[in-house]
Amino acid sequence: MDKSRKREIARAYAERKRVQGVFAVRCPPTGEVWVSSSRNLDTQKNGVWFGLRTGGHPNKALQTAWDAHGEEAFTYEIVEELSDENLTPMGFRDLLKARERDWCEVLGAFFLVG
Repeated sequence: MDKSRKREIARAYAERKRVQGVFAVRCPPTGEVWVSSSRNLDTQKNGVWFGLRTGGHPNKALQTAWDAHGEEAFTYEIVEELSDENLTPMGFRDLLKARERDWCEVLGAFFLVG
């Protein structure tokens, strides 16, 4: 692959539209649900699963459930996609946190982090 093609691919990747919003991690065997928000939902599952697989996830209750039931017992679900159009970065951050709190209440879930 030539350099111009590599640059074109890198530029397209950097300019892609990211899916932002709120996601849930579920453990059906226990009925537990954890919720968080993300500015990049497409890659968020990989980050959470990596932390759990290596045993270093900051949420100890989630890590304990993962260790007890294994990866196959967990699901990742996007519960709401949000757009940052017409909002300042701070306003959008506040919106993400508010929707995260709302989803925790609706689902009877725990916060994934924090």
